[in-house]
Amino acid sequence: MDALSEVLQDFRLSGVNYGRCELRHPWSIAFPQQAFLRFHFVSQGPCWIHTEAEGWQELRKGDLVLLPQGTAHRLASAPDVVGDSLDGCQITNLGSNVCEVMREGTGAASTLFCGSMALGACALNPLITLMPPIIKGCDVAGHDPIVGPLLAAMTEEAAQPQMGSATILSRMADLLTARLIRCWVHCTGASTTGWLAAIRDPHIGRVLAAMHRDPGHNWTLENLAGLAGQSRSIFAERFSAVLGEGPARYLARLRMQLAGELLGQNGMSVAEVAARLGYESEASFARAFKRITNVSPGVVRRTISRRTDMNFGF
Repeated sequence: MDALSEVLQDFRLSGVNYGRCELRHPWSIAFPQQAFLRFHFVSQGPCWIHTEAEGWQELRKGDLVLLPQGTAHRLASAPDVVGDSLDGCQITNLGSNVCEVMREGTGAASTLFCGSMALGACALNPLITLMPPIIKGCDVAGHDPIVGPLLAAMTEEAAQPQMGSATILSRMADLLTARLIRCWVHCTGASTTGWLAAIRDPHIGRVLAAMHRDPGHNWTLENLAGLAGQSRSIFAERFSAVLGEGPARYLARLRMQLAGELLGQNGMSVAEVAARLGYESEASFARAFKRITNVSPGVVRRTISRRTDMNFGF
């Protein structure tokens, strides 16, 4: 199995909030920062997206945008449209997690499909932090024959929710987001460092896939280098050059990021999380966790349990 498949095989989204927007120019909508993935698909009409880091970017029909870290952004029919248009929109809740947004007028019509999704405790989470704040897939529907029918199916499921609709929407969102990530990996130009370079490197990619598949394994520099088919010195140097940190540091962060998610799931105790991630004792895990995150596991567990639910962002 290739490295990208290994990374994506446990990819699971939950709590999908989904919306279909029919908007007439001029319109502008601000989306605040959220700790969730977001996506926007432009079905028709003018649309621009603005982030603090990238400024304004034009989106065309068929473009699909993913914001892996839920970065604050603004969508608008044109860059010069100011303010927020929600006061003039009719928002209809079609279900507990599905809404329709309408703005009437005589200007050019835009149709958007927007989603906000939580990422479960899986091995992809640390790689999310290595991704850029905004991933734009140009004419994804035109290059990927699955995307158009998939969005149509999501729209139909969202418009007529039935028993099981929440789970079905989540699984379809899994597929949609995974295909966008794959499109981004394949279509983005060559890179010498970062996530793309790592996943494309036949040696580092193989190691990343193994580490993410089984983060609790007793990984050492020796067995990781053996997996990469390189000497320890060459492997360590290459790993650090591509990802900006050594394999031991990367593995520790991977474990702690997964631990942060697991501590908020299903009432898992600190001891259970420690055992799952390969630590011999709760105390050694707690020390490592605080060294990496600067807080104790107990604090994180209480914080996550009180975390407010996400919303569509309107």
